[in-house]
Amino acid sequence: MPAFQTLLLRWYDTHQRDLPWRQSKDPYRILVSEIMLQQTQVQTVIPYYQRWLKPFPSFAALAKAPLNPVLKQWEGLGYYSRARNLHKLAQTVMAQYRGQLPATFDELKALPGIGRYTAGAVLSIAFGQDYSVVDGNVMRVLARYFGIREDITLAATQKHVWGLAERLVPHGKAGDYNQALMELGATICTSRSPLCPKCPVRQSCKALQKGLQNDLPVKKKKQPVPHFHIGAGVIWHQGKILISQRPLKGLLGGLWEFPGGKQERGESLRETVRREIEEELGIRVNVGRKLAEVDHAYSHFKITLHAHDCAYESGKVQSLGVMNWRWVKPQELRKFAFPAANQPVIRKLLDRAQSVRADGS
Repeated sequence: MPAFQTLLLRWYDTHQRDLPWRQSKDPYRILVSEIMLQQTQVQTVIPYYQRWLKPFPSFAALAKAPLNPVLKQWEGLGYYSRARNLHKLAQTVMAQYRGQLPATFDELKALPGIGRYTAGAVLSIAFGQDYSVVDGNVMRVLARYFGIREDITLAATQKHVWGLAERLVPHGKAGDYNQALMELGATICTSRSPLCPKCPVRQSCKALQKGLQNDLPVKKKKQPVPHFHIGAGVIWHQGKILISQRPLKGLLGGLWEFPGGKQERGESLRETVRREIEEELGIRVNVGRKLAEVDHAYSHFKITLHAHDCAYESGKVQSLGVMNWRWVKPQELRKFAFPAANQPVIRKLLDRAQSVRADGS
């Protein structure tokens, strides 16, 4: 076995972190961990992973669960399409594969939410097959080790790195080797200030030899992040609040929210709230004072959510631009999965409801 793989595996044997999903070879648990780890740091994932397995310890348990508790369990982890896809995947596995995750690349990749990386990770770690993986950590390690100076966001560069990764996979040891590569990128060959003196393959690293470890990999500069103002209405009627469920397709699909939308040019926030509620639900409301203002960042844009107290005026509630709607008491809001930007609004509503109860008592 070439020195690179040997040194990396030897280092991994003694330096690997004790992570909960590494204590199992169950394909379901490994798949859940890999999907949760997409675009999310390990320390963030650990508590979600551990909590997830209590209500959903298997494909069978996940498949039979309604969508709302699935999204509620995922709440706060972000990129909710991962949860929806995992839910659909479990149903497919139960319906088509008798509850057993398929162990071929083509079958895995055909499942909802499974791409080339996830298929390779599951096949190598759970099934011991010789497949490579390339995620952000692996891309960074290989770009530095081989001194790749081309922009890694380009398709040609990514194809080149995938080719390297495939050729480097040691026969019969792909699972540990892939995890070692990812571990090295996460703990030693970090994006900023890499710990080169501690790297097991430092002697052959071209970036270190040429003093480029802080310059590689090369990425094109990011475009300015757009910022949107969102007007939302906390609509009251007879002591209850109207909440709506976002369509399954699109950002935050399937989550519940306080209805509203993006402010248009020349429009006041109150006008935004009135217009959006009428377009989505077919009712008219009286927009009152601002209840909360919340700044939140997504992967490609930022928002400021302006939540207003509103009173229902007229009209029949309809699902015009939403998947579903419901009138709920303030204390029932915790039962539904909401986006992160809505959470401070919920806390304010619950605090206010508690204060009212305290004053009344």
